[in-house]
Amino acid sequence: MIEGMEHVALSVSNLERSIDFYSKNFGFELLRVINGNELLGKVVGMLGCVARIAHLKSGNNALELFEYTVPKGKVIPEDRKQADKGFSHLGFRSSDVRKDYEMLKNEGVRFISEPVEFRNNVWLCYFYGPDGEVGEIRESEQLFINKWD
Repeated sequence: MIEGMEHVALSVSNLERSIDFYSKNFGFELLRVINGNELLGKVVGMLGCVARIAHLKSGNNALELFEYTVPKGKVIPEDRKQADKGFSHLGFRSSDVRKDYEMLKNEGVRFISEPVEFRNNVWLCYFYGPDGEVGEIRESEQLFINKWD
């Protein structure tokens, strides 16, 4: 029986850069870096692939980063929109989006927009990660899964 979502994974171009980005800016703790073995290709449908994999933890959540060296993956197109099919964004909870926005902006994180009050007392903004992946910072009195008003 499925018990719930365990982690989210990203394919990245530089493992160390992405580990540093998510650790420094979002408080992830690096648990381990491993080398994928010959079974990785069978699991992901790319026989002979080669990758290094990092597992990072934040509270009860995990982020898995893959740096494939064989084959090299395609970059995220610059014209990719949130409406495009597939992965859209990673969501992060914040107690003060405006303060986090300023801090991250000063650290060189690129943002799509400044914080916006999307609904009453729900503030959010989107940013770009090291490979162009999109993340969201969200501030609300209620947890995402507990309230949809």
